[in-house]
Amino acid sequence: MASNHPESKGKILLVDDDPGLLRLLSIRLRAEDYEVEAVESAHKALAVLHRFRPDLVVTDLKMDKMDGIGLLNELQIKSPGLRVVIITAHGTIPDAVTATQSGAFGFLTKPIDKDELMETVERAMKVSGSAEVDDDWATEIITRNQKLKEILAQSKMVAATDARVLITGQSGTGKELLARAIHRASPRRDKPFVAINCSAMAENLLESELFGHLKGAFTGATRNHEGLFQAAEGGTLLLDEIGDMPMRLQVKLLRVLQEHQVRPVGSTDAIQVDVRVISATHRDLPAMMRDGGFREDLYYRLNVVNIGLPLLDERREDIPLLVSHFLQQIASEAGQERKVYAPEAVELLVTAEWPGNIRQLYNIVRQNVALSRSPVISGELVQSSLGEHAGKLASFTDARDEFTRNYLSQILQITVGNVSQAARLAKRNRTDFYKLLARHDLNPDSFKTR
Repeated sequence: MASNHPESKGKILLVDDDPGLLRLLSIRLRAEDYEVEAVESAHKALAVLHRFRPDLVVTDLKMDKMDGIGLLNELQIKSPGLRVVIITAHGTIPDAVTATQSGAFGFLTKPIDKDELMETVERAMKVSGSAEVDDDWATEIITRNQKLKEILAQSKMVAATDARVLITGQSGTGKELLARAIHRASPRRDKPFVAINCSAMAENLLESELFGHLKGAFTGATRNHEGLFQAAEGGTLLLDEIGDMPMRLQVKLLRVLQEHQVRPVGSTDAIQVDVRVISATHRDLPAMMRDGGFREDLYYRLNVVNIGLPLLDERREDIPLLVSHFLQQIASEAGQERKVYAPEAVELLVTAEWPGNIRQLYNIVRQNVALSRSPVISGELVQSSLGEHAGKLASFTDARDEFTRNYLSQILQITVGNVSQAARLAKRNRTDFYKLLARHDLNPDSFKTR
């Protein structure tokens, strides 16, 4: 088929049960030198799949018998990596979000704008379904934690698409590191990665940084300034702490995401931009939406794929790895010999509480390196630096004793302090049961009703 269309920019399979829309989209795409096959149902699309071998499928969401999501699922099995764009009716953005979370490349809203159609198709055509990714794309994320490994596998899959990603997690969990890793694993990896913290500057300055401004647009604007959307052209823009973006700028950001154009402050002309947006926040955006602090339509635009990062307290097995990495990094930066922690010092780090997560751990390691007069960092120094956060993880013995005490208390409450009955429930003889009660300072009389 390709040999009959040497000038073709790619092969597109259109699926829609509306003959008028099918004809209109076919005309528009063929006029842009795409080879088009148009069918009226998902079943017909599957029937022509291997004969036509499309580079992209554009399908309506709502169709009889098999809808767009059903077709998407079938295509993922029959042609893994094939890009699928979903067409949705106006006002069904949640359906579109469901589609993209199921693996769709993106979505178009009826009535379909010609420029948006072409821009979406061109972006989809740029993305290879089997893009080769360097093995070191996530080397900055050090882990042996199974949950985080699964998150990285998901991130690598998402990176191959152009879907917007919302990374959630407490401060210090590594949200920017993951965003950079997704960029490195994406087809945009040779283009810029630009990050901005939306909570770190005043509203007017943030607006200028994001969208740019013209000379004379406001007091102090002595020259034209290119915004970060333009600086990230072809690449990725990370909007860190998106939950702190002022409402007025949320409106402006939504328009950029919808139109793929920015309008610098003081300008009447819009500038076309091709940027993948990744956002991150430690805030509860659904709760903010309910309270009117975050726009629902913007949330749906940003939250196409949601990736939540675990707390450091939930991946304690990574602490020794991270500490070793930080020690090497600090020594290399300072041009000094690498220091090490004494075994008891590492135990203190592993069992400590980490409300500030990885960032707090790094700061503690840097502080310990600076204050240690010996090549071996002592447990006393670590204890001092941890302060109130030291030793929050219970030992095995303490945890077992607490469980036993709670278990015995529960049985005594059930039996109202009847030791013979409680021993039978616990499947222990009466003498042993009394010994257990004595060891855990439990008096059966205190459980009896008076």
